[in-house]
Amino acid sequence: MQFHIEKMTCGGCVATVEKLIKREDPTAKVKIDLASGRVEAETKAQPAALIQAIESAGFGATAG
Repeated sequence: MQFHIEKMTCGGCVATVEKLIKREDPTAKVKIDLASGRVEAETKAQPAALIQAIESAGFGATAG
């Protein structure tokens, strides 16, 4: 599953987004490209749950 994340500006943001995804699915495999804001996640979690978790932390998130 792929997402585009807005407002990620540093390594701390990347770590936060990864932590949020792993909170929803501890077995998730996450790959994040800070420059493009693209996130690839192999996860069993529902996309809507991940978007909600990411947005609740102050980032913008869209699937795709």
